[in-house]
Amino acid sequence: MAITQDLVLPAFFSGIRVVGREHLPSSGPMLLAPTHRARWDGLLVPLAAGRRVTGQDCHYMVTIDEMAGVQGWFLHRLGCFPVNQDHPGTASLRLALDLLGRGEHVVVFPEGRIQRQDGPITLQQGLARLAQMARTQGLDVPVVPIGIAYAKEVPQAGQQAAVSVGAPLRAEGQGRQGARDFTEALARAMRSAEQAARTLVGRPMDPP
Repeated sequence: MAITQDLVLPAFFSGIRVVGREHLPSSGPMLLAPTHRARWDGLLVPLAAGRRVTGQDCHYMVTIDEMAGVQGWFLHRLGCFPVNQDHPGTASLRLALDLLGRGEHVVVFPEGRIQRQDGPITLQQGLARLAQMARTQGLDVPVVPIGIAYAKEVPQAGQQAAVSVGAPLRAEGQGRQGARDFTEALARAMRSAEQAARTLVGRPMDPP
Protein backbone atom coordinates (compact mmCIF):
# COMPACT_ATOMS: atom_id res chain seq x y z
CA MET A 1 0.00 0.00 0.00
CA ALA A 2 2.81 2.39 0.84
CA ILE A 3 4.60 1.60 -2.41
CA THR A 4 1.53 1.99 -4.62
CA GLN A 5 -0.25 4.89 -2.90
CA ASP A 6 2.71 6.90 -1.66
CA LEU A 7 5.21 6.26 -4.45
CA VAL A 8 3.89 4.74 -7.69
CA LEU A 9 0.61 6.62 -8.13
CA PRO A 10 1.99 10.08 -7.22
CA ALA A 11 5.00 9.46 -9.47
CA PHE A 12 2.85 8.60 -12.50
CA PHE A 13 -0.14 10.93 -12.17
CA SER A 14 0.04 14.69 -11.70
CA GLY A 15 -3.03 14.50 -9.48
CA ILE A 16 -5.75 12.08 -8.44
CA ARG A 17 -9.14 13.40 -7.37
CA VAL A 18 -11.54 11.23 -5.39
CA VAL A 19 -15.16 12.27 -4.81
CA GLY A 20 -18.13 10.54 -3.21
CA ARG A 21 -16.37 8.78 -0.34
CA GLU A 22 -19.33 9.75 1.84
CA HIS A 23 -21.28 7.03 0.01
CA LEU A 24 -19.05 4.28 1.41
CA PRO A 25 -20.76 2.39 4.25
CA SER A 26 -19.00 2.97 7.56
CA SER A 27 -18.88 -0.74 8.47
CA GLY A 28 -19.75 -4.22 7.31
CA PRO A 29 -19.19 -6.11 4.05
CA MET A 30 -19.21 -4.36 0.73
CA LEU A 31 -19.09 -5.20 -2.97
CA LEU A 32 -17.23 -2.61 -5.01
CA ALA A 33 -18.11 -2.40 -8.72
CA PRO A 34 -15.65 -0.16 -10.61
CA THR A 35 -15.50 0.61 -14.31
CA HIS A 36 -12.48 -0.94 -16.01
CA ARG A 37 -10.53 1.33 -18.33
CA ALA A 38 -6.87 0.53 -17.57
CA ARG A 39 -4.67 -1.66 -15.40
CA TRP A 40 -4.22 1.36 -13.13
CA ASP A 41 -7.81 0.81 -11.96
CA GLY A 42 -6.69 -1.92 -9.58
CA LEU A 43 -4.45 0.55 -7.74
CA LEU A 44 -6.93 3.43 -7.72
CA VAL A 45 -9.78 1.49 -6.07
CA PRO A 46 -7.83 0.90 -2.81
CA LEU A 47 -6.78 4.55 -2.85
CA ALA A 48 -10.44 5.56 -2.96
CA ALA A 49 -11.95 2.87 -0.74
CA GLY A 50 -9.20 0.74 0.78
CA ARG A 51 -7.69 0.31 4.24
CA ARG A 52 -6.70 3.95 4.73
CA VAL A 53 -10.29 5.02 4.08
CA THR A 54 -12.48 2.20 5.38
CA GLY A 55 -10.12 0.17 7.54
CA GLN A 56 -10.57 -2.83 5.22
CA ASP A 57 -8.41 -4.24 2.45
CA CYS A 58 -9.83 -4.87 -1.01
CA HIS A 59 -10.05 -8.47 -2.22
CA TYR A 60 -10.30 -8.78 -6.00
CA MET A 61 -12.24 -11.24 -8.11
CA VAL A 62 -10.36 -11.22 -11.42
CA THR A 63 -10.86 -13.07 -14.68
CA ILE A 64 -9.16 -16.40 -15.23
CA ASP A 65 -7.03 -14.91 -18.03
CA GLU A 66 -5.49 -12.37 -15.66
CA MET A 67 -4.38 -15.10 -13.25
CA ALA A 68 -2.06 -16.73 -15.78
CA GLY A 69 1.73 -16.70 -15.70
CA VAL A 70 3.89 -14.32 -13.72
CA GLN A 71 1.09 -11.77 -13.42
CA GLY A 72 -1.15 -14.44 -11.90
CA TRP A 73 1.54 -15.41 -9.39
CA PHE A 74 1.81 -11.78 -8.32
CA LEU A 75 -1.94 -11.18 -8.19
CA HIS A 76 -2.54 -14.33 -6.16
CA ARG A 77 -0.16 -13.06 -3.49
CA LEU A 78 -2.01 -9.76 -3.42
CA GLY A 79 -5.20 -11.55 -2.43
CA CYS A 80 -6.79 -11.88 -5.87
CA PHE A 81 -8.72 -14.98 -6.89
CA PRO A 82 -10.04 -16.03 -10.32
CA VAL A 83 -13.62 -16.24 -11.55
CA ASN A 84 -15.23 -17.01 -14.89
CA GLN A 85 -17.75 -14.17 -15.00
CA ASP A 86 -19.75 -15.80 -17.81
CA HIS A 87 -20.13 -18.99 -15.77
CA PRO A 88 -18.99 -18.25 -12.21
CA GLY A 89 -17.94 -21.43 -10.43
CA THR A 90 -19.11 -22.49 -6.98
CA ALA A 91 -15.62 -22.34 -5.46
CA SER A 92 -15.01 -18.73 -6.48
CA LEU A 93 -18.45 -17.62 -5.32
CA ARG A 94 -18.02 -19.50 -2.04
CA LEU A 95 -14.70 -17.79 -1.35
CA ALA A 96 -16.27 -14.39 -2.07
CA LEU A 97 -19.22 -15.20 0.20
CA ASP A 98 -16.86 -16.27 2.97
CA LEU A 99 -15.02 -12.95 2.69
CA LEU A 100 -18.29 -11.01 2.76
CA GLY A 101 -19.47 -13.07 5.72
CA ARG A 102 -16.38 -11.91 7.62
CA GLY A 103 -17.25 -8.29 6.85
CA GLU A 104 -14.59 -7.93 4.14
CA HIS A 105 -14.69 -5.87 0.95
CA VAL A 106 -14.73 -7.63 -2.41
CA VAL A 107 -13.96 -5.87 -5.69
CA VAL A 108 -15.49 -7.13 -8.94
CA PHE A 109 -14.97 -5.50 -12.34
CA PRO A 110 -18.41 -6.44 -13.73
CA GLU A 111 -17.51 -5.51 -17.31
CA GLY A 112 -15.19 -8.51 -17.24
CA ARG A 113 -12.30 -6.87 -19.07
CA ILE A 114 -10.79 -3.49 -19.90
CA GLN A 115 -13.08 -1.42 -22.13
CA ARG A 116 -11.54 1.74 -23.57
CA GLN A 117 -14.27 2.76 -26.02
CA ASP A 118 -17.05 5.10 -24.95
CA GLY A 119 -20.52 3.68 -25.21
CA PRO A 120 -23.11 1.78 -23.20
CA ILE A 121 -21.70 -0.16 -20.26
CA THR A 122 -22.32 -3.87 -20.67
CA LEU A 123 -21.95 -6.00 -17.56
CA GLN A 124 -21.63 -9.69 -16.86
CA GLN A 125 -24.15 -11.01 -14.33
CA GLY A 126 -21.67 -12.64 -11.96
CA LEU A 127 -21.74 -9.75 -9.50
CA ALA A 128 -25.54 -9.68 -9.44
CA ARG A 129 -25.65 -13.41 -8.71
CA LEU A 130 -23.11 -13.00 -5.95
CA ALA A 131 -25.15 -10.20 -4.39
CA GLN A 132 -28.28 -12.35 -4.61
CA MET A 133 -26.53 -15.28 -2.95
CA ALA A 134 -25.28 -13.05 -0.16
CA ARG A 135 -28.81 -11.79 0.43
CA THR A 136 -30.24 -15.32 0.66
CA GLN A 137 -27.66 -16.04 3.35
CA GLY A 138 -28.82 -13.10 5.40
CA LEU A 139 -25.95 -10.80 4.48
CA ASP A 140 -26.79 -7.14 3.92
CA VAL A 141 -24.18 -6.34 1.27
CA PRO A 142 -24.32 -2.96 -0.46
CA VAL A 143 -22.95 -2.79 -4.00
CA VAL A 144 -21.02 0.42 -4.55
CA PRO A 145 -20.65 1.67 -8.17
CA ILE A 146 -17.34 3.37 -8.89
CA GLY A 147 -16.35 5.38 -11.95
CA ILE A 148 -12.68 5.74 -12.85
CA ALA A 149 -11.40 8.19 -15.45
CA TYR A 150 -8.15 9.38 -16.99
CA ALA A 151 -7.29 12.53 -18.89
CA LYS A 152 -6.51 10.39 -21.95
CA GLU A 153 -8.09 7.15 -23.15
CA VAL A 154 -4.78 5.41 -22.44
CA PRO A 155 -3.34 6.81 -19.19
CA GLN A 156 -0.14 8.78 -19.67
CA ALA A 157 2.45 9.91 -17.17
CA GLY A 158 2.01 13.41 -15.79
CA GLN A 159 -1.73 13.57 -16.39
CA GLN A 160 -4.69 13.46 -14.04
CA ALA A 161 -6.96 10.67 -12.90
CA ALA A 162 -10.21 10.71 -10.96
CA VAL A 163 -12.41 8.31 -9.03
CA SER A 164 -16.09 8.89 -8.31
CA VAL A 165 -17.87 6.73 -5.72
CA GLY A 166 -21.60 6.41 -6.27
CA ALA A 167 -24.45 5.70 -3.88
CA PRO A 168 -24.71 2.01 -2.96
CA LEU A 169 -27.31 -0.30 -4.47
CA ARG A 170 -28.83 -3.51 -3.12
CA ALA A 171 -29.94 -6.57 -5.05
CA GLU A 172 -33.64 -6.81 -4.26
CA GLY A 173 -34.92 -9.22 -6.92
CA GLN A 174 -34.59 -12.97 -7.25
CA GLY A 175 -33.73 -15.41 -10.02
CA ARG A 176 -32.58 -14.60 -13.53
CA GLN A 177 -34.93 -11.67 -14.00
CA GLY A 178 -33.84 -10.16 -10.71
CA ALA A 179 -30.19 -10.52 -11.75
CA ARG A 180 -30.92 -8.86 -15.10
CA ASP A 181 -32.80 -5.98 -13.49
CA PHE A 182 -30.07 -5.38 -10.94
CA THR A 183 -27.34 -5.59 -13.58
CA GLU A 184 -29.10 -2.93 -15.64
CA ALA A 185 -29.50 -0.65 -12.61
CA LEU A 186 -25.83 -1.14 -11.72
CA ALA A 187 -24.74 -0.33 -15.28
CA ARG A 188 -26.63 2.97 -15.13
CA ALA A 189 -25.10 3.83 -11.76
CA MET A 190 -21.59 2.98 -12.96
CA ARG A 191 -22.04 5.16 -16.04
CA SER A 192 -23.23 8.05 -13.88
CA ALA A 193 -20.19 7.63 -11.61
CA GLU A 194 -17.88 7.45 -14.61
CA GLN A 195 -19.39 10.60 -16.08
CA ALA A 196 -18.67 12.42 -12.81
CA ALA A 197 -15.06 11.17 -12.88
CA ARG A 198 -14.63 12.06 -16.56
CA THR A 199 -15.86 15.58 -15.88
CA LEU A 200 -13.22 15.97 -13.19
CA VAL A 201 -10.42 15.20 -15.66
CA GLY A 202 -11.90 17.44 -18.36
CA ARG A 203 -13.08 14.63 -20.65
CA PRO A 204 -16.86 14.35 -20.19
CA MET A 205 -18.73 11.68 -22.10
CA ASP A 206 -21.41 12.43 -24.67
CA PRO A 207 -24.95 11.91 -23.35
CA PRO A 208 -26.26 8.35 -23.88
